[in-house]
Amino acid sequence: MGATPLVAALDMGYGHMRAALPLARALGTKIVEVDRAPLAGADEAKLWRRTRMFYELASRLSQVRGPLGGPLRSMLDTVTFIPHLHPYRDLSAPHAGTRYLDRMIDDGLGRGLVAELKRTGAPLVTTFYAPALIADRAGLDDVWCVVTDTDVNRIWAPHDGRRTRIRYLVPTQRTARRLAAYGVPEDRIRLTGFPLPDELVGGTSLAAVRRNVGARIVRLDPEGSFRRTFRDELAHFLGALPEDDASRPPLLTFAVGGAGAQAGLAALFLPRLRPLLEAGRLRVALVAGIRREVAESFSSSIAKAGLEAFVGKGLEIVLADDLNSYFDRFHALLAETDVLWTKPSELTFFAALGLPLVFSSPVGAHERYNRRWAIEAGAGLKAGDPRFAAEWLVEWLNDGTLAAAAWSGFMRLPKFGLYAILEALGAGAAR
Repeated sequence: MGATPLVAALDMGYGHMRAALPLARALGTKIVEVDRAPLAGADEAKLWRRTRMFYELASRLSQVRGPLGGPLRSMLDTVTFIPHLHPYRDLSAPHAGTRYLDRMIDDGLGRGLVAELKRTGAPLVTTFYAPALIADRAGLDDVWCVVTDTDVNRIWAPHDGRRTRIRYLVPTQRTARRLAAYGVPEDRIRLTGFPLPDELVGGTSLAAVRRNVGARIVRLDPEGSFRRTFRDELAHFLGALPEDDASRPPLLTFAVGGAGAQAGLAALFLPRLRPLLEAGRLRVALVAGIRREVAESFSSSIAKAGLEAFVGKGLEIVLADDLNSYFDRFHALLAETDVLWTKPSELTFFAALGLPLVFSSPVGAHERYNRRWAIEAGAGLKAGDPRFAAEWLVEWLNDGTLAAAAWSGFMRLPKFGLYAILEALGAGAAR
């Protein structure tokens, strides 16, 4: 590899930053946010800020019950619309979003990014479509776009996909087929998987995954039925299981996205979890990310449920001051997590770590496809009524459903995305 790549992302929720961080760390560099100074001038930063605020507000309000939420959900579905893939056909015609982005690029969007790439001669590795399309329009050749969903809107491909210089690194076969339908040549698409954090994968030997999955399955299988049924398979792939972990209550982690959508669900499920917390049968972590207002919402829900006494004793709120600190804390938490309850964002790919996923409602069409992908692999489950979460969680624990979902994710979903991307970049594979 020549010059160190410029790893670029946008602060549009956590998803694109979450994919960029493992790559930046493996490459020994930092993430460059193209929507902020110094790359973005004042006018450009203002445009990105308005776009981000609109998306976050629409995401949050789309989860509101009643007459306001419905129209906003419909609007988000329209903006993120992805047509049916079947029957296979040419879907390369640009749509309104593509044309609008082209006009913004013509008006100077990304001018600072292009200037920096030309000055340094560095390859561009981006986890958001806009920087890749900007560099492509500028005639730059060494452009890599890491796709962060299982299926994508037409806006991820250039106006004329057949002439693109972008090399796409995609997480699933469906993503590859979709980009090909948008006109991107197949030799410009490489199936890699999603770049999961190295500390949770453990290199190409999967040391961390195997260790965490072994302990997790013990905690998720209190009756031992799953371990008895799959004794030989577990021993073959994981070795001896840490049976001492059977005495530790499973940890349920509830994580909301960067926009803070769905934080209000905690007020619905926390009251019914009290008996499980009191009996020491469950631990709960509420992840607010870097959003203090989300943490305050969680604190209010805890108080209303009368659970203040459990904070620090089986119940915690995870809040960080900045994204790097948040990702470090969250990754450490995921190593101990037994069930991850979240919307089907980029966290869907973390099911490959042997994390059973419980999905709240998707926000946008791409998240519906993410959810379907995980459920079809047996790694995800749709959340039931949050008011009765204690009941369905206990059922899934006792009958081995959650242990089976953990095992399916570990066995069926791709875990080598980070190392495959590094190899494609000519940077070699970690460990």
